[in-house]
Amino acid sequence: MERSLQWSRPASLLLFAAAFLAAAAVASAGYNPDPLSVVNHFNRAVQRSTSPRRTLSEKKKKGKYSGPCLATNPIDRCWRCRKDWATDRQRLARCAKGFGRETTGGLGGKIYIVTDPSDDYKNPVPGTLRWGVVQLEPLWIIFARDMIINTTQEIVIQSNKTIDGRGAQVHLADGGSLTIQNQRNIIIHNLHIHDIKKTTGGDVAVSPNHFTPRTKADGDGVSLFNATNVWIDHLSMALCEDGMVDVVAASTAITISNCHLTNHNDVMLFGANDNTPEDKVIQVTVAFNHFGRGLVQRMPRCRYGFFHVVNNDYTHWLMYAIGGSSNPTIISQGNRYIAPPNMAAKQARLLLVIPH
Repeated sequence: MERSLQWSRPASLLLFAAAFLAAAAVASAGYNPDPLSVVNHFNRAVQRSTSPRRTLSEKKKKGKYSGPCLATNPIDRCWRCRKDWATDRQRLARCAKGFGRETTGGLGGKIYIVTDPSDDYKNPVPGTLRWGVVQLEPLWIIFARDMIINTTQEIVIQSNKTIDGRGAQVHLADGGSLTIQNQRNIIIHNLHIHDIKKTTGGDVAVSPNHFTPRTKADGDGVSLFNATNVWIDHLSMALCEDGMVDVVAASTAITISNCHLTNHNDVMLFGANDNTPEDKVIQVTVAFNHFGRGLVQRMPRCRYGFFHVVNNDYTHWLMYAIGGSSNPTIISQGNRYIAPPNMAAKQARLLLVIPH
C-alpha cells in the first residue's frame, strides 16, 4: 500500500518549521544537479571491471577455476576478492557506486559487535542490534554469530552507521522494518530480511536515552523517509507485508545493489504518490540485483525523480517489472528480462513528455 509519511506530531508550529527546514537541508545536501554525470561515472566503473558473461561461461566449462577472483561487478571487486576483508571490513565504505557512492556509513567509527539477538524496542540493551543503531556516534556494526532477530516494532537507525552482516547468517524476520527517517550516511549490507509485519506503533527508541511515540508501520522491509546517502547491498528479501524497499519523502543519493528478491507483491516504491512534488529530488541507482521468482510488480515503481536501473536480472514477474508516473526519468540499461508466458505482462511502452 502506498502511504504518506509517518511523522511524529510536533508540539508547536515552531518545531514543525524547524523540522521542515532540517529535512529540506538533508535532501539538498545529497541531490546531484547533474545526474547524467553519475550515470556516466557508474558506466565507466562497470566497463573497467565487469567480465563478459561469455568469458565466465567458457572458464566454468573448463573445470574448476583457479584464476583471479570472479567477482564480476565493480562493487564486489572492491572488497570481495581481498583475503583480508574480515580484518579490513571498513574498506567496504569505499565500494559504493551510483547515486549512493558517497555513502561511507560508520567509516572511522568503533566496531560494535551484536552478541544478543533479543530486542527491547523501548529500552534496548548493549549487545543488541537496536542498541547499536540508535547511538549518535559513527559505528561499524557486525555480528558475533548466526542469529535470528525478531522485532515487534520498527528499528529506527541513526546517521553514520554500517550494519555489516558478512561472515554470519543474520535474519531479521517476523517483525518490524528497518526505518531511516531524516538521517544520512547509512550502509545496510548482507542481511536476510523476510516475513516483515505491520506494527502497531508505540514508544520506540530513537537515540541512546530517548524514545518517541511512533505511529503504525505498514510492514516494509526497509523504509527511507527523507534519507540521504544510503547504500543497500547484498540483502536477501522476501515476504514483507507491504513493500520491500520504499524510498519516499525526498530521499535521495540512494544505491540498491546486489540484492536477491523473491516472493513478494510490491517490490520497490520510489515516490509515495502523485501529490508529492518534493520527490523530484529522489535519485536512485538500482544495480546488479536479481529480481527472482514470485514477484508481482514495482521493480521499481518510480515517481518524479531520476532512476538508473542497470545490469539487473529479471526472472519472471506477474504484472510488470518497471513502471513510472509523474514524469520520472528512468534509464533502463543492460538489464536481462525473462518475461512470463502471459502476453499482457510482456508489453513495453515508452512515453516521452517534452515540455514546450
